[in-house]
Amino acid sequence: VMMMLQQALRVSGRSSFPLVKWMERWAEGAAAAGPDGTKAVRTLDDMPGPSLASFAWDLFAKRGLSRLHELQLEGAQRYGPMWKASFGPILTVHVADPALIEQVLRQEGQHPMRSDLSSWKDYRKLRGHHFGLLTSEGEEWQAVRSLLGKHMLRPKAVETYDKTLNSVVSDLIVKLRLSRHPQGLVTDIASEFYRFGLEGISSVLFESRIGCLDQVVPEETERFIQSINTMFVMTLLTMAMPKWMHQLFPKPWSAFCRCWDYMFEFAKGHIDQRLMAEAEKVARGEKVEGRYLTYFLSRTGMPMKTVYSNVTELLLAGVDTIASTMSWSLYELSRHQEVQEKLREEVLTVLEGRRMPEAADVARMPLLKATVKEVLRLYPVIPANARVITERDIQVGGYLIPKNTLITLCHFATSRDPAVFQNPDDFQPCRWLNKDQTHHPYASVPFGVGKRSCIGRRIAELELYLALARILIEFDVKPDPEGVSVKPMTRTLLVPENVISLQFIER
Repeated sequence: VMMMLQQALRVSGRSSFPLVKWMERWAEGAAAAGPDGTKAVRTLDDMPGPSLASFAWDLFAKRGLSRLHELQLEGAQRYGPMWKASFGPILTVHVADPALIEQVLRQEGQHPMRSDLSSWKDYRKLRGHHFGLLTSEGEEWQAVRSLLGKHMLRPKAVETYDKTLNSVVSDLIVKLRLSRHPQGLVTDIASEFYRFGLEGISSVLFESRIGCLDQVVPEETERFIQSINTMFVMTLLTMAMPKWMHQLFPKPWSAFCRCWDYMFEFAKGHIDQRLMAEAEKVARGEKVEGRYLTYFLSRTGMPMKTVYSNVTELLLAGVDTIASTMSWSLYELSRHQEVQEKLREEVLTVLEGRRMPEAADVARMPLLKATVKEVLRLYPVIPANARVITERDIQVGGYLIPKNTLITLCHFATSRDPAVFQNPDDFQPCRWLNKDQTHHPYASVPFGVGKRSCIGRRIAELELYLALARILIEFDVKPDPEGVSVKPMTRTLLVPENVISLQFIER
């Protein structure tokens, strides 16, 4: 009876989703109650999920590693809001309901832990590197997080980077003009925005430029970009393989290590060069002052190995967020000309004749903010986040989850759930401006929530806002006349499955 009720509720859920969610939970609670009416806490043994063989078949025979985001939707449809699965040697509990995700995050404790990222940590141990913000845990993580938060999370601190970022955006505009083919077509815009993202985060980290937007990109910069791409692909493979398999199939692990070797070498070279230039200024009696992040890190007294690790991880963390979100934003705006026109009108009205927006202008551009928010709902750069609660067992959705269990938070599934968002697959930025439409606060959290939320969020958003505003001032953005519909794929992160090419028509 309970299963029939749930199915009927899901079918009718498009029009009455708040009532549906309440009744579903009531039905689940009734089924889980004991004979005396008290709730019986279930264990992982009671939790549904695919067999090891079935899940392995989905991953390796049905291209599952490149469509992990789709497996979230399939899992939620097949098993409900919670299910378990084994990924190689790792057992993970999947949570695909905003209210249940909130339950997990409200129990994460003082020093929340992300997924183990075991292969990333194994590499650092092998090479003797220190852990950075993405790999450290506990008090070590908290110390670095608190330090960087002063310069990356406070709005006033972030606003000081707008001149630096606008300089990078200006170079992007020039690069787009030079890259245009007949009819204004720019092929593979994600590649251009990848370089833009790296140049932007480098300017914030080093207060210097590394040539990503030059007509001829330096060879070492191109190699760094390729290393990031390959490393993310190899991350999934190396985490799925038990360590003993690295001896039998050494290629993934070797490629993974080579990529990290070069990324550390690249970051260390730029850090040492910048600090050496400052040391020479000091020797000449000149005053040294800097606003870039490496400067702040190097002045804290932390070991240089820790500085190298943090800067390396911050470099790669910022690039995909910018490249993917810029690509999807312009892809959707090109296919929704009416939204593009309204957004351009908003930007021009706020700027009152100026051609270059500043950080302070963004507060008066609600549609611009809503557009980025909607793109990140449809295409969250991190389609699934994870938590490991190390301090105690927790209860979520009526299940007892033992401490140290890997919990996957299925953000792609919640952001495409028709019971949460009406017409969830449609690009509708105005849904975020309609006061009559409310959504669960944990339904779309592309930058995470709480202490473990993305520390670069404010800088990334500012770079996105400035770049999109400038592009719409300079160009009409239209689809490739010979292009096809592009879907997302998983490469650890969510990226376009095919090349996106767009027309940039001079205004």
